Amino acid sequence: MIEPSHRHFLLTRMDVAQAETQRHLGIIERQIAARAERLTITDRAKRRGASSWTKVDERLFQEHVAGLTLARRGEIDALTRKLDRQEKAITEFRSRHRVSAA
Repeated sequence: MIEPSHRHFLLTRMDVAQAETQRHLGIIERQIAARAERLTITDRAKRRGASSWTKVDERLFQEHVAGLTLARRGEIDALTRKLDRQEKAITEFRSRHRVSAA
């Protein structure tokens, strides 16, 4: 049987690793959104005279997000699978060692 202090250490380490994976996924999502916005603004400048964000701009932005997400799908999918594995491991650890969620 694992000592309570060691269980806490292991669980904390697992939680930190999961948070880091989630943070990395969030960084990618923010990078995609920022790049899509820059691309949309560049396209708006070519049309000239557009003073505010329009439905056309929003549609173009969403198209850019979709394209950029598709381009990084391998990385996003790998991180999503890793998050799933980490969540399952944490849940199994808690169950096996009878540790409740904080």
